[in-house]
Amino acid sequence: MVRREERIAATGGEWKNQALLAAYRGCLSLAYAAGFPYLARRYREGLAERRGFLPEPLCRLGTERPLWVHAVSVGEVQAASPFIAAARESGFAAPLVLSTTTSTGRTMAERLVGPAADALFYYPWDVPRIVRRAVSTLRPRGYVAMETEVWPELLGQLDERKIPLFLVNGRLSERTFRKALRWRSFWSMLLNRFTLLLFREEEDGEKARFLGVDPGRIHVVGDAKVEALLRRRNKGPFSLPSEPPPGGPVFVAGSTHEGEEEIVLDAFCRVRRTLPDARLVLVPRHPERAEAILALLRARNGERGEALKSERLSRCNLSASWTILVVDRVGVLFDVYRWGRSAFVGGSLVPRGGQNLLEPAVWGVPVQHGPFVEDFATAAEKLGQRGMAQVVRNAEELAAAWTGRGGAEEGERRSELCRAFFDEEGCAASKAWELVSERLVLQ
Repeated sequence: MVRREERIAATGGEWKNQALLAAYRGCLSLAYAAGFPYLARRYREGLAERRGFLPEPLCRLGTERPLWVHAVSVGEVQAASPFIAAARESGFAAPLVLSTTTSTGRTMAERLVGPAADALFYYPWDVPRIVRRAVSTLRPRGYVAMETEVWPELLGQLDERKIPLFLVNGRLSERTFRKALRWRSFWSMLLNRFTLLLFREEEDGEKARFLGVDPGRIHVVGDAKVEALLRRRNKGPFSLPSEPPPGGPVFVAGSTHEGEEEIVLDAFCRVRRTLPDARLVLVPRHPERAEAILALLRARNGERGEALKSERLSRCNLSASWTILVVDRVGVLFDVYRWGRSAFVGGSLVPRGGQNLLEPAVWGVPVQHGPFVEDFATAAEKLGQRGMAQVVRNAEELAAAWTGRGGAEEGERRSELCRAFFDEEGCAASKAWELVSERLVLQ
């Protein structure tokens, strides 16, 4: 009797899932048709590719069944780069293509991945006919999604064609997990389409199991971004000099969001009371905000009678004197962190989930961050336990952190802590490739 009830419940759950998929397909198709004029203006760059019309080189690669790797934006590309490098270093000679969603992700892919990928293109929208067009052209031998990219239509069509699916460097943030719990059966169905789910942390694996994912599909291999950072640090290429221009100590505020720059500037003014030759490099998360930040600096100078000389990187001769340098270019933050005596990582004093705390840490630079680091909670905890990261909540605490460390002995201690941490954490991408390649060979 119990088994009969379980079968009835399972059948009911499957019916609901199929109804949700049908509603998803219908709503997305209608939204695409109605919103196409806006989409065509908003996404002029790569519009044909986003509609599934792939260029001739990709059409030719489709005859060789490439491995398709997808990385949404900058962070996901950073995780994908060591995975792709590990594939090539292992002797994987088949075509490999990389898709991104954002233009900044595309720029980062050109820089970090380069010729290791046979082609770069923009990810097709998850509309049934668009997905069908793209998949029929590419005919991939496997599909690798970086982090938490779960698009129902694409996964469904690839699964129907018996193409193995892999989630690499996967994570289930608390926000994503809470949403998934509301539609547990649906998420279970989607995640079970993956051949393997390779997660960063055991906690992510536990969440997936709780959602109903087959435990045999789940592996915990660590964070591929750690290996990515090690490779970038050891090999480059670097777009800025390794040493900062001559002058006083440099403090870095990286990936800042609106509402954080004012706090950083207040902290920096406090620092200059103790270190009058100190300098600040301010790197907004979105480079297009650089002009607004410069306007804020000009207004502060006028209101307070300060004379903090500010420049923007794209118009600045680095050898010239400056007090505050505002970065308005994509892809240089990693290089900038090398200059720092200390570095604040943004998206954390405002509720944005935080940004990558490991980028300054890999250079042995101590890290400060606000309380909102949900997206990098594990890194914050591990770095904090080693004394490499510190929580700050306001300008006063940030200034105290920036002026409280220094000296050659302290620098050597931080370098040793950095080496120990990255030696422990730095081979996740290679492990992921080993697991993926085994399944590819079996197909």
